[in-house]
Order: sequence, then C-alpha cells, then structure tokens
Amino acid sequence: MDLSLELRRHRDVEEAISDAGRSLKDLQQPDGHWVFEFEADATIPSEYILMRHFLGNIEEPGYDALEKKLAIYLRRVQGDHGGWPLFRDGDFNISASVKAYWALKLAGDDIDAPHMARARAAILAHGGAQTTNVFTRIAMALFGAIPWRAVPFMPVEIMIFPTWFPFHLEKVSYWSRTVIVPLLILMHLRPQAVNPHGVKIDELFPDHPNRLRYRMNATGTPLGAFFAGLDAVVRRIFPLLPRGWKRRSMTRAVEFVTLRLNGEDGLGGIFPAMVGVVMAFHALGYRRDHPDFVTAYGAVERLLKDHGDYAYCQPCLSPVWDTCLACHAMLEAGEDPLDRCLTAAFDWLLDREITNFKGDWAWRRPDLAPSGWAFQYRNDHYPDVDDTAVVVMAMNRANDHRYRPAIERAATWICGMQSKNGGWGSFDADNTHYYLNHIPFADHGALLDSPTVDVSARCLSMLAQIGYERDHPVVVKAITYLKSEQEQEGSWFGRWGTNYVYGTWSALSALNAAGEDMRQPYIRKAVAWLKGFQQSDGGWGEDGATYWQERRGEVKGSTPSQTAWALLGLMAAGDVDSPEVARGIDYLLTAPRQGARWNEDLYTGVGFPRVFYLRYHGYSAYFPIWALARYRNLKQGNSKLSAWGL
Repeated sequence: MDLSLELRRHRDVEEAISDAGRSLKDLQQPDGHWVFEFEADATIPSEYILMRHFLGNIEEPGYDALEKKLAIYLRRVQGDHGGWPLFRDGDFNISASVKAYWALKLAGDDIDAPHMARARAAILAHGGAQTTNVFTRIAMALFGAIPWRAVPFMPVEIMIFPTWFPFHLEKVSYWSRTVIVPLLILMHLRPQAVNPHGVKIDELFPDHPNRLRYRMNATGTPLGAFFAGLDAVVRRIFPLLPRGWKRRSMTRAVEFVTLRLNGEDGLGGIFPAMVGVVMAFHALGYRRDHPDFVTAYGAVERLLKDHGDYAYCQPCLSPVWDTCLACHAMLEAGEDPLDRCLTAAFDWLLDREITNFKGDWAWRRPDLAPSGWAFQYRNDHYPDVDDTAVVVMAMNRANDHRYRPAIERAATWICGMQSKNGGWGSFDADNTHYYLNHIPFADHGALLDSPTVDVSARCLSMLAQIGYERDHPVVVKAITYLKSEQEQEGSWFGRWGTNYVYGTWSALSALNAAGEDMRQPYIRKAVAWLKGFQQSDGGWGEDGATYWQERRGEVKGSTPSQTAWALLGLMAAGDVDSPEVARGIDYLLTAPRQGARWNEDLYTGVGFPRVFYLRYHGYSAYFPIWALARYRNLKQGNSKLSAWGL
C-alpha cells in the first residue's frame, strides 16, 4: 500500500466533502427543503406548446417570448440523427420526433429550415407519423391531423365498469389512471383544437392521413393480436349503449379529476395528467376564470423553467425526494442532526406526512391506516413507499424522539403495502394484472405498478434499519423476493434508476441492512458484476438503452451519480478496501464539479423503461457527497459494513 497516496486521497476526500457539502447547504430553500430541476425529453416542452395552441391562448402577454425560448431548447436537444431521442445522445424516437417537429412548426419554424428538413427526413425514414404511439395519435386526432378511427378505442364507460371487469381503473397504476381519465373525456367529446395558425403536419405522413385506421398489435404477441381484434369490435358496440350510461360515465370522470386536482401541484403531480385535465376542462366548456380551470392551468405553468436564453417544461417536481436524499448525504457527511440545516429539513418533511387521508392505494388496502410521503410538494392521493422509506431512514438516523410516531406509522403502512410475492410496487399493492399491458392503449408497456427490486429493497432497508428482525415475516418475504429477482450474471434490475447499477446498489444495501452474510456466493456474484462493470476511467456508467435486452451493458460514459451508486453498493458488501472502490473514489475526486454538483449531462433516472427517461439535476450533487463520506467513515471506523439501510 502506498501510504502517501492513501494520505493524499484522505485529504482530498475531506476537502471534497467539506466544499461540496457546504455548497449543498447553500442550495437549501429558506423553509428547509431542497428541490432541483427535473428534466425529461423533448415531448414535455413540445406538449406544452401543443396545449397552448389547442387552447388558442397564444396571444397572452409573455407567451411569444416563452415559446421562442422553448423552441431554442427543442433545437438544442435535437439529435445528430435528425430526430429527437428519449435521453441525451439516445437513439431516434418517432413519437418524440413528431411532437418536437410539430411544436417547432407551431412556434413558427420554417419547414424548409435545415433542422426541420433533417427532422422530417428522419421521421419519414422511420415510417412517418402514422407509426407513433397512442398518446401522439390522440394529440394528432385532437388537432384533426388524423381521424379518430386511427386511435385505439377507450370508451368513457370505463368509469362505470365494475371492479370485477377485466379493465378497471383500480387494476392500473396511479399514473395510468390519472392520465387515462382526462383522455376519456377528450376521446368522448372529440373536440377540435383551436389551432389559431391552422398548422398541419401532412408532410410527416407517407400516405394521406385521412386513410389511417388503427390495426396495430401493441406487443406483437397473440394476446396483443386478440386485443387488437377486440378493439375493432368494441368500437362498434359502445356507441350503441344507452346515453344515460354515457352521461353517468362523464359525470364520474369529471368527479374523479376534480376530486384529485391537487391544488397548485396538479392532478397526480405529473405533467401528462395535468395537461390532459386542462384540455378536458376546455372541451367541457369551462371558462378561463372557472376555479377548477384556473387551478389546473396554474399547476402546468408552475412546471416551466426559464433560463433566460432558453426554457423547458419539467415533467413534475421532486422536492420530497430531493430533500430526503440530501438529508442522507448531509448526515453521512457529518452534519449534526440538531443543527438548523437538518432540523428545518425534517420539520418540512414532517409537515408533509399524509396521515388524515386515504388515497387510491386504499382500494386494495381499505383497512390500512394512512401514512407516507409523496414525491411532490403535495400529492395526498398518491404517497409512495419509495419516498416514504427513504424519508423514514433519514429520520431514524437523526435519532430525534419527535420523529418516532411518524416512523412507526410509516412502517406500519409500508408493511401493509407489501405485495403477495414479497415485493413492493411504488404506489399500489399487487398491481399485477399483466395482461393489460397487451391492450392497444398500452403500447408504451407502462400501464402497471408491479413490484420492483429497487423499491422493494428500499422498503426492506427501512424496516431493517429501524429494528425489524431478520425473522419477521415481512422481512423474510422481502429477502426471498430479492433473491428470486437476481439476474443470472449477479446484478439486479433497476426500475426507477439506470439500470443494473442502480438495482444492484439498492439490493446490496438492503441485504446488508437485513443482516445477510455478505460473504455468501450470491452476494459475491453481485460484487463481482459491479467490479467487472467499472469503466477504464474508474467510474461507472450505464446507458438508457440497456433496458433493451439486446443492448445490456451499453455505456456512453461514466457518470458521478452511477459511480456513487456502485461505490455505495460495493461498500454495503464490505469492499471498502478494494482497489475498485479506491479507483471509483479517485474518479469522483477528479471529475469536474461546480460547487455541490458534479458535471453530469447524461440521464440516469427513469420514468418508464424504454419509454420515458429523466435527468434528476440533484443526483450529481447528493449521491457523490454521500459516497465520499461513506468511504471516509468506513475507512476511519471499526467496521467495514455500514450500519444504515442506504
């Protein structure tokens, strides 16, 4: 061992923790929380422009300047292939490309401008706008670009289907139901966009769009073919149903979204649902000063980020997630839990525990007492076990008696939300009606909220950290689930972060917290996979394309956040003294950094694998600090294993 190298690394680690930690504290909001920007792909700002032209309110003061800034952003993120990807430097995506081209045309870009000509050529080379997904097809139908028969049929009577029916809102994920219900209103009323400039996109279709029909098999499977055939049948039957059913269904749909408007945080707290309800209210004839329209529209506007020379629209806001993860980083870095930085953060979090309201999760767990935290500022209908577990682990580390009642309530809620197979979904229990992923509307393959490794690992980590014993039935089932989900080469799949690095870090942290012997062969297999996946620069990186099985292992470059996950995973397995960990630490020490944030342009977050990717701007801040501090603490301590669940 080179002692001078070790001493120099120790000094550099201390300096980085101190400097970055101080900068992270500076980013804290006055009331104690943290919130970082949250970026998706080109579809979100594109859909914002489409919404404005659908409503026809493009003459409002300030909108012209905003639209120009949104257009600048869209041009900046155009790919070298001529179209738009789902994540930075990703492959061409037909739906994102059609929406971005369309939005730029609405914003006034000349279709013969070089960037538009390249985009149009790429779109046509990939089959044209007729090959887009369901959501793009609905948008095109609303603008009259294609006939409604080219859109999968979704009757508004879904709202009155009994719970035993094969399709029911209870059977799909929270994000699906909050997006579906406004669309049911729109698909029933079939309004036409105001479209003040009369913009069309006929040039994106190889054949005349009026000839289009929907004949697509969503999954290419026999079950998908069955549902495609069923689509043709039900679109003939449902128009013949009694009008009273339709009126009752529409009333139920409006009641559903109105009850869940969620104030300034919006329906479901997510952009697709929020923009959908704005357009639905418009279709219903709501005046612009109607209180519900004002609420819904204001929530969408709150997602805009104006950077002066460009602007974009966020998919949602992430303050609870950012705050609880920043708290973990600060605690690991040595911040006193009694100092204002953390007491203010925990007070802010305590105020957001959902204790007096049962959300949609209670459809499956009606007897379970409410608790939990949402991802956004407020989203009381939809707390999630992932945020809840991470909040609880941070509060438990702070060791303040004021937090104990909340910790106990949340633990009871999370235990009650465990699915039959021992895992946890994010928002609902046993949301596993997999046949629904084959219906035509589900061509995105993200209709359900089934149990996943990363979320399940977080729940296990929390329960173990707060004292649930190894033989507790919930813990036993969770460990069994994690073991059953390990990939053949030793890694674990990551649903909400990219990808196997994220899943493997999550699983190893949970298994360590639960008291598993980290020398067991299956654990060492995971460690070997992580070590083997380290890049030549000492960091770790994993591309969004790895969600396609044939592209597993693809890397565009190392990233600070994924490197931090890998390091935390290796250290959870007791490998703090390994050369791979030392090289990873050196990568973080030498990687470019601006204050609290390491430079990171590549996306490492996931909304829906293969469909929707996310860039958490906070990930490159709190995760590297956390990993560096964990390394320091283990090197200076008496144990090579962390005492914490994360």
